[in-house]
Amino acid sequence: MTISPDQLLCSLRWRYAIKQFDPSRMIPGNIWDALEESLVLTPSSFGLQPWKFIVVADPSLRMKLLSESWKQPQVTEASHYVVLTARTDLTSDDIEAWIERLSEVQGTDIGTLGPLKGMIEGFAQAMSQEERRAWNVRQVYIALGQLMASAAALGIDACPMEGISASGYDHVLGLAGGSHTTVVACALGYRAVSDKYAQAPKARFERSQVIKHV
Repeated sequence: MTISPDQLLCSLRWRYAIKQFDPSRMIPGNIWDALEESLVLTPSSFGLQPWKFIVVADPSLRMKLLSESWKQPQVTEASHYVVLTARTDLTSDDIEAWIERLSEVQGTDIGTLGPLKGMIEGFAQAMSQEERRAWNVRQVYIALGQLMASAAALGIDACPMEGISASGYDHVLGLAGGSHTTVVACALGYRAVSDKYAQAPKARFERSQVIKHV
């Protein structure tokens, strides 16, 4: 099942980083289910999925996160708010859990996945703990991109939120000292009619300046 090139580009040109959401409009359940599934379906290196996505619905938690977000109103005004977290490490147990899941879903004898497991472990062990953490963080941005593109395709507005205190978020969400840490957040919902940025021309460099054919 596909959409046309015109439909794709129309969705991407329509989207922008929302500065003001309409707090009275909520994303319907079936659409939100699809957006959550888009996160589940996000590709990752080796398929390891070194992340966890926290959908923050509790208004009191949102208010606490607002204080850790330079008071940006999107945190509390958006219909839905997702905090994207990364694993703080990539351990043998993490790799083993993925191999077991791969075996289960694909109906493959786990013994035949030994070479793959060994390759992934060799890759992970060649890095320091801090390098593994940084690698996990980079994977999370793939998920953010997938979420935002999926939202645009469904007519849902979004705003990526990097102007946040990751350590503050970890404290509010009970992540401090745990297996995952905050990387970035994303507010989703519907733009307010008063958001002046909705009609601003999308400023991008010319294609020739950012794409090179060799």
